[in-house]
Amino acid sequence: MRRVYLDNASTTKVDEEVLNAILPYLKEEYGNPSSIYSIGRNAKKAIEDAREKIAKVLNAEPTEIFFTGSGSESCNMAVRGIANSYKDRGNHIITSKIEHPAVLETCKALEKDGFQITYIPVNEEGIIDLDGLREAITNETILITIMYANNEIGTLQPIKEIGEIARKHNIFFHTDAVQAFGTIKIDVKGLGIDLLSLSGHKLYAPKGVGALYLRKGIKLKKVLTGGHQERDKRAGTENVTGIVGLGKATELAYENIESTNKKIQELREYYISEVVKRIPHIKVNGDLEKRLPGNSNISFRYIEGESLLLNLDIKGICASSGSACTSGSLDPSHVLLALGLSHEIAHGSLRVTIGKDNTKEDIDYLLDNLEEVVQRLRNMSPLYNG
Repeated sequence: MRRVYLDNASTTKVDEEVLNAILPYLKEEYGNPSSIYSIGRNAKKAIEDAREKIAKVLNAEPTEIFFTGSGSESCNMAVRGIANSYKDRGNHIITSKIEHPAVLETCKALEKDGFQITYIPVNEEGIIDLDGLREAITNETILITIMYANNEIGTLQPIKEIGEIARKHNIFFHTDAVQAFGTIKIDVKGLGIDLLSLSGHKLYAPKGVGALYLRKGIKLKKVLTGGHQERDKRAGTENVTGIVGLGKATELAYENIESTNKKIQELREYYISEVVKRIPHIKVNGDLEKRLPGNSNISFRYIEGESLLLNLDIKGICASSGSACTSGSLDPSHVLLALGLSHEIAHGSLRVTIGKDNTKEDIDYLLDNLEEVVQRLRNMSPLYNG
């Protein structure tokens, strides 16, 4: 059976060049980077080379890049780290209602520790209100944490403007760039970003590796204690293979960013235009201009998203109804509800995220099957009358 993978926001296949870069560190160069003998030093050098590659594309210093085990850990490290390190300056944090659980759940946990959290709403396209952000700031505000690009609807936030607001009020600014890194050119200095989280498995590197950009001069208390790795910011023996893979994937992504984005966006626009033509009673979610090139999120009225996914899976098509990190929940997407969608419509959403290896034939295969599956499921629904 044919397999068409269209869930690249959830995870990506490891690139062949990335795999080849990793293999020596699983076989010949398997030393612990904290060891002083040659294979340990070789592993340490590989880590530092990857650190330089990531710093270069972010316009950062290598000493400002810290490796972690995931994007979620990077977000925890940033949000908890600032909260615990600067609580003498204030106890107020501002975030948005559509953040990834790595930020939302961390903020909810901090509320139990006495921190005040403001959750900024978004408009129907999923973009925060900058005036609302300004109004939320108090003398106690120490951190603004707003994601760069939403993982469910692909909407891009006004990061430069948020950075300017934060800088004007002497507030730290963290952005969860897990979905944006590798697809968007990001200049942390030019955008006024103080902390930035990223993850390897969203850009064709292995799972289990992430990184945090931390602007020089910012104090950050450890989340993990133990050894003194990562300049005493993150304990634990480094995942050398993952870090090497992340460095190589970063290099490849930014070498080909324009051509890759152009191809992916053309496929995305073709997909959305064909769905609009072929299938009635739909709603395209998120801003179509300020959006990641490969993301589409469409709600299909009168059907359940889970039934749609299962029927597409039978055809060998992999997509999702939202974030992979919340797929075990029966509740509708908090992101779609924040856009103002009803529970019924939010439950019928399909997220298709196109990657660099997808083709027009993949999209045509999806379209043909999607049209048939949607009609069949609607015919079974007591709410649908044609």
